Amino acid sequence: MSKTIETDTKTFLKFWLIPVAIYAVWLFIQSAVTGLIIVGISIFLALALKPLVRMVNEFFNRRFGTQKKHQTASAVLAYLIVVLVIGGVIAIVGPVVVNETAKFIQQAPEMLDKNLGGWEGINDFGKNFGINNLQGEITNALSSLSKTLLGTFGADVVASVSGIASVIMEIVLVLVLTLLFLLEGPGIMERIWKSLSDGEENKKPVRVAKNVLSKMANVVSTYVSRQVIVAVIDGCASGFIVFIISLFTNVPTSLAIPMGMITMLFYLIPMFGQFIGGTLVTLILLFNSPVAAIIFAVVYIIYAQIENNIIAPKIQGSALNLPAVAILVAIVIGMYMFGLLGAIIAVPIAGCIRVLIDEYPNIRAAGKD
Repeated sequence: MSKTIETDTKTFLKFWLIPVAIYAVWLFIQSAVTGLIIVGISIFLALALKPLVRMVNEFFNRRFGTQKKHQTASAVLAYLIVVLVIGGVIAIVGPVVVNETAKFIQQAPEMLDKNLGGWEGINDFGKNFGINNLQGEITNALSSLSKTLLGTFGADVVASVSGIASVIMEIVLVLVLTLLFLLEGPGIMERIWKSLSDGEENKKPVRVAKNVLSKMANVVSTYVSRQVIVAVIDGCASGFIVFIISLFTNVPTSLAIPMGMITMLFYLIPMFGQFIGGTLVTLILLFNSPVAAIIFAVVYIIYAQIENNIIAPKIQGSALNLPAVAILVAIVIGMYMFGLLGAIIAVPIAGCIRVLIDEYPNIRAAGKD
């Protein structure tokens, strides 16, 4: 027995247009995912720079004795400070890592003879595990690896050049968009809020939305600024440790600043960054002196406990007010979705979600009015 269901044209169109619209949005996101990520990173960086912009603006007010908002000058100066600092860190750390790695490769045969008795020592070590010619096995493995690398070298070079060009373009776009968001973002948002608040019935929803977005922006800027402060302290501590170690070992004193910068940069990665940075510094010190590497590892582990339990909590305080499990879940999801970048931005995004949850009653009440 069949039934005929009658419906009007409007309902029929809604029934089909909604899934079509959702599918169209999904296709747009898929095709524009790289551009959306670039825009999202730029907005995130602009929000993260807000505390520094305020500090620069306060400096201008103290310097010139005014209470004006030097928004453009403050934004440009804060932007230049960050770009120059990051560029300086990369310029210092990059050559040091490359030079130390090259030094290790050059000294590897000497270290092999000194510590393991050369290839004969390697073969004797292999016999303990039932491998009579460990030297030959290593040589064959390296030969096979080199043939594989040479076979794919041409394609890899083309892909690498293309990839590097793409990365450089994306970095330039992020830098430009970040500066534009710093300069024009506040004005654009004010115009949007003013346009949306036309009419008495829209004032409360707009006010609630503005308050929620303001709190979310404050979460991002507060978290990033405090994370940077702790990262700088961590970098200074590790640099000082390397400097002290260099006074009685073969480690060059000039490594102190680059090693501090390495731990400072990696500390910006939530939860795992401190371990990665400390491990990388330990490996670099190992190229120069195993004793220095062991001393640094022990002292840095002790310092990390002090920092994680005393220094960081006092500085970061209740910036996010998130349980540890929520932070770990956010990092895991962010890392698997967007890699290293996802791990860095996952925690403040989780903080923004917490703001939405806390403000949900107000949002719901504003929607009913």
